[in-house]
This record gives sequence, structure tokens and C-alpha cells, in this order.
Amino acid sequence: MSIELVHELPQRLRFKSALLANRKIDHLHLEASLSNLSGVRNVRLNPIAGSVVVHYDGQATHRTAIFRWFKQQFAQAVSVTLPEGEYNEVAPSPAGIFFAGLSLLSLPLLTPNARQWLTYAIIAPTVWQGVEVLCTRGMKVEVLDSLAIGLAASRGEYFTAIATQTLLNLGEYLEHKTTKHSDALLRYLLKPLPTQAWVERDGALIQIDCNELIVGDCIEVGTGDMIAIDGKVIGGNAAVNQASVTGESLPVRKEIGDKVLSGTVIEEGRLRIHVTRVGADTTTARIAHFIEASLQQQSKTQCLAEDLANKRIYITLGLGIVVYLLTRDIDRLASVFLVDYACALKLGTPVAIKSAMYHGAKQGLLFRGGQAIENLADTDTFIFDKTGTLTSGLLEVTDIKTFLPKNWQPERLLALVASIEEHATHPIANAIVQFARAEKTGHIEHEEVDYLIAHGLTTQVNNQRVAIGSRHFLEEHEQVSFKRFKRTINNLLKQGKTLLYVAMDGHPLGIVALRDHLRPEAKQVVQHLRQLGIQEIIMLTGDQADKAQALGKELGIDHVYADCPPEDKANIVKQFNAQGRKVAFIGDGVNDAPALISAMVGIAMPKGADLARATADVVLLNDDLSTIVDAKALSQATMKLIHHHFHASTAINTGLTIGAVSGVVSPILSALLHNGTTIGILLNAMMGARYQRFNEPKFGEFNSVSESGFSGLTGFKT
Repeated sequence: MSIELVHELPQRLRFKSALLANRKIDHLHLEASLSNLSGVRNVRLNPIAGSVVVHYDGQATHRTAIFRWFKQQFAQAVSVTLPEGEYNEVAPSPAGIFFAGLSLLSLPLLTPNARQWLTYAIIAPTVWQGVEVLCTRGMKVEVLDSLAIGLAASRGEYFTAIATQTLLNLGEYLEHKTTKHSDALLRYLLKPLPTQAWVERDGALIQIDCNELIVGDCIEVGTGDMIAIDGKVIGGNAAVNQASVTGESLPVRKEIGDKVLSGTVIEEGRLRIHVTRVGADTTTARIAHFIEASLQQQSKTQCLAEDLANKRIYITLGLGIVVYLLTRDIDRLASVFLVDYACALKLGTPVAIKSAMYHGAKQGLLFRGGQAIENLADTDTFIFDKTGTLTSGLLEVTDIKTFLPKNWQPERLLALVASIEEHATHPIANAIVQFARAEKTGHIEHEEVDYLIAHGLTTQVNNQRVAIGSRHFLEEHEQVSFKRFKRTINNLLKQGKTLLYVAMDGHPLGIVALRDHLRPEAKQVVQHLRQLGIQEIIMLTGDQADKAQALGKELGIDHVYADCPPEDKANIVKQFNAQGRKVAFIGDGVNDAPALISAMVGIAMPKGADLARATADVVLLNDDLSTIVDAKALSQATMKLIHHHFHASTAINTGLTIGAVSGVVSPILSALLHNGTTIGILLNAMMGARYQRFNEPKFGEFNSVSESGFSGLTGFKT
């Protein structure tokens, strides 16, 4: 697969390959992949020339990394193509605007014959494009444009033809730059990771390329350096700026045992880190993949806008023919053809959606494409899984009850559970592991752990089967009865504690009790969701009915499902779906995945399991429940903006059509007003929807989207 360097300046590289001329290549994916390299400032792809220009900071190491990318990853990047039936539009060149404008000024100085040939030369690309589009894609707006300009030129109205061509070139160029800028905003969020790292090899520190790191390596990162991998601190301490991960600019102290994420920066101190995730598995890489995949998903509104725009073309064509048959006025016909509903309808919607995705990411939200935004705007029912959502998820171990005190003291039981639970990412597992670490209980060796979704963990310890999970899992699936310990269990449950049951070789071994805390913002979140039009708010919990109802009443929740086993969550969501409700489900655990999929919109909390985030439509990046209110408000404001653009575009272009039919609007004025309307809608869409954020005063007023306090994408916390 040939790719060659054809030109180089100190901070500019130009590569060429015949493969880049393929209009099926996903240009956004290729440009984003290159833009993520350290030192790369700008990437410009020119499919017509089959080339790509890379602007970078001029450093030799970054130049080497760019060449390595083309050698190792270019083939994969160009293999990613657009969905079937979609093609990249040919990017307009500013040269066309310049030559058309210059020709317009020179017309009075030329002979009639020269004017004719100059006009034909200037409009030839547009006419040819219209013929090509008609033959390959059917009746599109390019066909109407070519007809309008061709009619003017055929009548000897050379000034009108060239002036219209100039306006079309200018409008097309500005539209393309605007839509490309919305893509660039999203690529800007994908912060590049460092290309090299200091790693321990054979007892010595050496510097190697980050793509050579493997899981299990030990690296050192010092003050001012960015962490390139996900890992666990095994030495040192440091203040780590996690703004690119959580949006919080205040540094966080990291010590032995703490987890660190790719993309974060050490402000002070030094860390020795055990590598747990590298390359495409790191937080930053997974966020990048999430965004790129989201951009490929069109919403129903976007598809509808394109469908309506395409149908409008036939209406315009038919109207133009009728006008000409009645008036025999070519100018009126050309004016009608130059009124284009399609551009504003087809371009305004995706730009508004991309802008919402950009602003959402800056505020701690990831939307899985435009359909997620549209669906969230329409939701009328919110179902919360209590643990980790309405509660903080910051569990603390309160009791360790052992049922075999002679052989299993509480300390040993804790060590066993923590040794097994460290393989899970659920808040309960994290709390137990942290508590065991603080108690310095040590580690108990075990065999490979099996994770049964929505149930629990099983493994072998000294040839004995150990099962850990909910009571339902152990009694129904492992046939371990805890009835003998009913009094102990009920006492703990009445105290509002979460219980984790442990069994060995089919016999009860013990219980670990944990307590969660209600989020301080939970009550306000419920109130604000009602202000945004949510009709019903439901809570699911495994708590006993008395405690669950008391909590529901305190929060102002409509319905509470207590004693709810994990496997019933999806069934409850389906029940509300069957009633015609538009449901959003908020959860964080592996056992929430079926409910997240069943809901119209699945919303995953940031500290939840990977499977929950993988199946969710919206991922919250900040551990703050109020972000849900922001997500709902942003989605509603975005859809309101899209509908406003639709009505404005339709009204303005209908007015232009009436003017064109009546002869009031000339072809030049028609092109000018239409392109001006389209550009105005695109610029407004790119600025994004205006809405009131949760933490701003005077909730209910519309203020501009805040740009502060977030320098990148948070992500998929481990």
C-alpha cells in the first residue's frame, strides 16, 4: 500500500497516495487518527489530489512518529469506509471564488465573443457536476443549480451567470468550512497522548515508544508529564491534574494503590505505575472510539430532514417548469431553481447535533450519536437504579459476619472476598478492596474468576468452590441456604445496609455489609427533571419496602420498586415501554446492562462497569447526578434549535420562492439570499443550543452554554 512524502517544509509534510482519492474513505476517522499524534496541529485532506497535508510543531521525535503512523497505521485508517450509499463530498476550493470574482470584474473589458467563452469556462464545472449528479445520484440540488446557470448563459446573460456562479462558490465554500469546523471541534476533544515513556527493563529505566508498552510493564512519570496508559500506582505520590478526564481542574493526590488514567497530567511529584491498559484499551482511546462511532449514527430527525430536502427538489423542479410554461420567463425559472431548501435542512441538523455532542463532552456528557440526543429529549419517564445513582456509590464496609468463626475469622473472610472482588469494577467491589487494603489483610490465592452477569463471582480456592454475590444468586443458582441466619440478615437490612453473601462448597461462609449515602443533590435533581417535563420518576432498589418507601417519599419519587432483584430491572423497564412511556434508565452495574438496552435511553454513571457504559446511549463523565439534568436540558434545547432552523429555513425559502415566481427576486438575489440563509443557520447551529445548566442560578432562564471548566474528555473510569 504505497504512501510517499512528496513535499516537506520545517513544520509541514505532504504525503500522496492514490488511495486517498477514494470518496468512500471515512475522512473524519483518518484525520482524527492523525490529529491525535503528539505535535500534530492540523490535518488537511485533499481527495482530488490524493494527498494529505500534516502541520506539526517541527520536533524531530514528532516527525518520526508521523512517519511511523503512515508506515504502520495508514493501511488500517484508509480501510475504514462510510456506510453503504454514502460518499464524501468533494471539498470546494477558494480558487473557484477568486477566479469567478475576477472574471466578473473583467467582463466589461472583453469582447462579446470573449465574454461568452469566459462564461462557459467559469460555469463548466457546475454544469458538469449537475450532469454527473443526475446520472449517478438522480435529481439533486446540483442539477437545479446547473440548470439555472446554464439557462442564464444560454441567453447571453453572462454577468448574471458568472455572478450567480460566484455566489454559489462562496456559499458552498463557507458551508463546507462550517460543517468541517463542527467535526474539528469534536476532534479537538481527543487529546493526543505522549509518544514515549520511561519503562523499567532489566532493572534499568529506558525510554521507549508508548506503542511498545505492554500490560504488566512498570513505568515512571514525573512532574509535567502526561500519563500515557491506564494503571495502578505502585510507588511514589503526586498531585495529578485530571481535568482531561473529570473536568475538575484541582489536582488529586495519588498514592500507592490508586488508579490513574491516560490523559491525566502530573503537576507535582513522581509516580511509579503498573501498566494495566495500553493502546486501544486505554481510557482516552476508548473515548475516541466512542465519539467516532457516534458520528456515524444518524438520528430519525436527521434522516427525515434529508428525506424532506430531497423531496423539495422535485417540488422546486415542478414549480419552475409550471412558472416557465405560464410566463415564458427564463429569469423567473432560474430564480426558482436557485431557491434551495436542501442545504439548510440537510446541513443544519448534523451541525447542531455535533455541536451538542461537543458541548456535552465539555460538560461531562457523551452522547452515542444524534439518535441518543433526540430520544433523551422525548423521554417522559426516568427510572433510577438506586445504588450508585441516587446514592453516591461511595460505599463503606460496616460489618463482616462470619458463620464459621473457628476457621474463618472476619479478617480472613475480608481477605478472601477482597482478593476475588478486585477482579470486578462494581462500587461494592471497589469499597471492599479499598477497605481490605486499609486493614492490610493480605491476599489469598485463587484460580480464575468467573463473572456471571447480573449474579456474582465464582472461583476455586484450595480446590474449594467459592461463590460471592446476592442472596438470590447463592440460593437460587448455587443452592446455598441462608435461612438459619435470618435474624442477622434482617437486622442488617433494617439498618439500610447492602449485603454481599459468601459461600464455600455449598455452605454459607459469611456476609459483608456495606452502607451507601444519598447524594446531596438527588432531591434537587428530581425537582429539576419535573421542570423539564418528566412525568414519572421511578426508583428500583433491593432494599426492604419500608426503607425504600421512606427514601422515595423523601426524594419525591412517584413509584418505588423494593426488594427488586437485578434480573427484574429489565422487565420493569419493558412494562413501562408497553404502557407507551418513553423511558430513560440510569444505572451503573453489569447487571444494569439489560435494562440499559431495554430503555429508550440508557444512561450510565461514570464509576460503573464497562458493560454498562458499552450498552448505554449516554455516558456521564462526571460523578455528579446533576449532569443528568444537563443532559436532558441540552437534548431538549438542541431539538428545539433543530426545529427552529427547520421552520425558519422553510419560511424564508418559501418567501424567496414566491418572490422568484412573481418576478420580484432576480437569479442573483435568489442565490445571495438563499446562501446567506443557509450560512446563517449553519453558524447558529455551530454555536450550539442555549439552555440553563443545573448549577447556574435562576433555573428556567436560557443562558449560553458554558465553555469553562473542562479541557477534554473524561472517561470510562476503571
